[in-house]
Amino acid sequence: MRSNGLQTYLTTGKIHTCLSTIVTAEAPGKQLGFDSFLSGYPVLARNAGFIDGSASPHVTRTIMLPQLRTLLGACAPQFERSGYRNAVVDDNVLLKATATTRRKTFIVLGQLYGLDPSILLFRALRDLWDTDTEAQPLLAVLCAVARDPTLRATAPIVLGTPLGGTVTAAQLSDSAATLFPERFSAHSIGSIGKNAASSWAQAGHLNGRVCKIRRRVNSRPVAVAYALLLGHLCGERGDGLFETLWARVLDGPAGEMRAQAAIASQQGWLEYRFSGGVTEVTFRHLLRDWPTGEGA
Repeated sequence: MRSNGLQTYLTTGKIHTCLSTIVTAEAPGKQLGFDSFLSGYPVLARNAGFIDGSASPHVTRTIMLPQLRTLLGACAPQFERSGYRNAVVDDNVLLKATATTRRKTFIVLGQLYGLDPSILLFRALRDLWDTDTEAQPLLAVLCAVARDPTLRATAPIVLGTPLGGTVTAAQLSDSAATLFPERFSAHSIGSIGKNAASSWAQAGHLNGRVCKIRRRVNSRPVAVAYALLLGHLCGERGDGLFETLWARVLDGPAGEMRAQAAIASQQGWLEYRFSGGVTEVTFRHLLRDWPTGEGA
């Protein structure tokens, strides 16, 4: 695979070849061409809350799915950012032992998810969150991958591993280190690998305490709606929405994803139409009042 193909894959989410052909255990960095990464997300995506660069919540934390579930369960959907902060820092809904830990937890959750309805990625996640609890791990990891560059750097390793194959924290550390040379200390790189392994396990892609085994996640209609929205914000349209990194995170065959997109359309989360070999997907509700420049 050409390096510019991977660059597009990691930054805009577009997949140009099968992941299994671009990842090898022997030399993942050479196969993936990390040196050409970091061209950045398109403007529409950045305005919606996607983050590029090299900042990494995974130096110290995972995607913190249990904490996110607790926080969103304790806060009304219409809360502003200040409401989430009050819940974590003042009311201590996450039961942290010290004020410092409460503040740090709020900062990292904000880095991963936004926790602000003015950030489209979070507003859409919050719209979908209470609809299907089984979809919540996928909603969380989709948002976190969009906002944490080092977690995104580990995606080709995890998604490219065959079902039943082994994924190690060292592989994930190497992937992040190759993509971000000289950015992190050896200790931080090790932490990123361990925390990323835990995050992918929380999302459902890996199983096992020490030896992580790749398994298939169960896609859900609301997760498909969110993944297609992320692809849309990164510039994809039509059939291309089902070929992005965000779609690949769902582990679903194309036919299954299209069927779930049709269900999400019936539920009002998007508008899915397929006729005469042409695919059209729009997002009137999730993109309501959002200045996309082209409508939904």
